[in-house]
Amino acid sequence: MPSKFPGSERKFLSLAREMAAGFAANPGTYPAPPVNAADMEIMITSFVDANEGVANARAQVSQAQENKEGVRETLRSAMKRNIRYAENTVNYDDGQLQLIGWSGRRPSETPQPPGRALDLVSPDRGDGWIELTWEAPGEGGKVTAYQVMRRVLGEERWTLAAMSLEPAARLENQESGKKFEFCVVAVNKAGDGPESNVVTAGL
Repeated sequence: MPSKFPGSERKFLSLAREMAAGFAANPGTYPAPPVNAADMEIMITSFVDANEGVANARAQVSQAQENKEGVRETLRSAMKRNIRYAENTVNYDDGQLQLIGWSGRRPSETPQPPGRALDLVSPDRGDGWIELTWEAPGEGGKVTAYQVMRRVLGEERWTLAAMSLEPAARLENQESGKKFEFCVVAVNKAGDGPESNVVTAGL
């Protein structure tokens, strides 16, 4: 037997029915309850009917939602057919398509390699190491990374000395007693940008 008023509807209804039945079956013990068993039964029936009404209303809302989605999909399909028709009719002319609230397809932009890294300098260096800084390109595609290139002074071929995600790098463990040239190349998926200016340094 519960000692607290039930919170769930199932237990609430069960207690109401048990209470009404108990008052009806025990008039000697409970001769004059404030709400008699007959009135409680009427209230219980009203509650059950109201509960069923809520369930029916929920079912109707669910059905209405399904109907709405079906109508929406039909309208969407019709709109797409009309859009295709309009695009083909005016050859994707943006001004003409705006007459029906649409716009022409934007041509996809071809990715561009980065521009030239700028103002390469060496703010500090020491025995076997060198620091390099530069400015990001002022034009071209977005930079993904920078290649720091190195070659011995007087040679033609560049070799990759380091990669950097920022416009700065510190190269360690460089061969001492030689003069090197350094440059930077900005890169992305579309390709490599031009070589930056050259910095010459003896390490």
